[in-house]
Amino acid sequence: MSAHTTNNSQFDALLSLLAAKAPETIALSDRVWGMPETCYAEHRSAAEHLQMLEQEGFRITKDLAGISTAMMGEAGSGGPLIALLGEFDALANLSQEAGVAEAKPLVAGHNGHGCGHNLLGSASMLAAIALKDWLAQTGTPGRVRYYGCPAEEGGAAKSFMVKAGAFDDVDIALTWHPAEFMEVVRETSLANCRIDFTFSGTASHAGMAPHLGRSALDAAELMNVGVNYLREHVPTDCRMHYAYLNAGGISPNVVQAVTKLRYVVRAPDRTRMLDLVERVKKVAQGAAMMTETTVSSTMISAVSNLVSNRPLEEAMQDVMEQLGPPEFDAADRDFAESIRRSLSEADIGAAWQSIGQPARPLPLCDFVVEASERRAPGGGSTDLGDVSWVVPTVQAHSATCAIGTQLHTWQMVAQGKSPIAHKGMVRAAEVLAATATRIYQDANLRQRAKEALKEATRVAGYTSPLPDGAQPPIQEMAALATAP
Repeated sequence: MSAHTTNNSQFDALLSLLAAKAPETIALSDRVWGMPETCYAEHRSAAEHLQMLEQEGFRITKDLAGISTAMMGEAGSGGPLIALLGEFDALANLSQEAGVAEAKPLVAGHNGHGCGHNLLGSASMLAAIALKDWLAQTGTPGRVRYYGCPAEEGGAAKSFMVKAGAFDDVDIALTWHPAEFMEVVRETSLANCRIDFTFSGTASHAGMAPHLGRSALDAAELMNVGVNYLREHVPTDCRMHYAYLNAGGISPNVVQAVTKLRYVVRAPDRTRMLDLVERVKKVAQGAAMMTETTVSSTMISAVSNLVSNRPLEEAMQDVMEQLGPPEFDAADRDFAESIRRSLSEADIGAAWQSIGQPARPLPLCDFVVEASERRAPGGGSTDLGDVSWVVPTVQAHSATCAIGTQLHTWQMVAQGKSPIAHKGMVRAAEVLAATATRIYQDANLRQRAKEALKEATRVAGYTSPLPDGAQPPIQEMAALATAP
């Protein structure tokens, strides 16, 4: 263990319990890395997590919110209930050989863990197991619950789980994410939704009778042009992205009768995001009118923005500073340097800018980012946002990759089974578990965290961004998944 740890006997006992289980959960992480499964298709990865929960004697609940790859395992009794949130979904088209510093797919076009969720779920599992054992060893009243959360990458599983009441009895939620630096997450995220637009027209022979056709492809292209003009008239912190799910076929001599677009719409908060969705829908309707086609829209998933919780952030910061960053060695730094040679100066500069520091020639993080550091606004989105609206929530970043590594890249996948990743994963579990022990033992901290959430949500309150009756888009996402 790090020299930064305290001499508190219970704290040291917790870290000893965690160290005893670390090899098993590192092996779990590596197995999940080797079976990368995308949004709602994480059947083998979920089974691996479920098996470990059963092996460790947790009380199991399966099929949360009607999702076959969502689960929870609970241990302990009485006292406060602390949730540890884990993920295990991968990304399409990021297959990559481990441990090499060049783009080298294992299988071209297949999946890869480009966001490090193989590490994320395993470290949260490790923390939950250590807390289970610590609660039993010390006789501390309390329950720990591990949530296996699928489909963070676009499927909004946690949003559906929140809507189904899966977090209603949780007192505090803790999680983490693989990253370049060791820090407590303080920046907010963007609210986000995925919405499909289907244009329907009339097919015809494009040469002999084009006047009889009504082109759905024309409508889709006009919609994209319209949204691109809309960008000038929305706040600069809003985002709109699109992809063709169906461009109408491969025959240019046929007027395309059906096309389908998927849009992602982001804004700083749920209300502005939903308002922007309505503006995008109007552009789609205008495109349909211009082409004499029809358009329908279906919201696939939606997430809220993150709500920060200052009391929990302060408690986690204190723990993180006691533990310090992961302890990397010369071999780790050499591998990180080889990865950095594949990165651009812009990649590396953006990493340092994200924590408000000037760039340095440092391959791996060897410090804890101070609480006072200026943060760049977050531009991403996560379904953790919805959990944070209903449960006081705090998130850590732990250093698992070379500084400058961009998430969702082959470089992240290449480092996913490295000693760098393993050391960062274990340190993340230590931070989560040690923060949780403080929460169990400090009723005042729990109360302040709940009051902070109440104050942060006092004006807007929480309303799910998902429409009533919405169901997890399991089939829609499975149809797009790349089978590993």
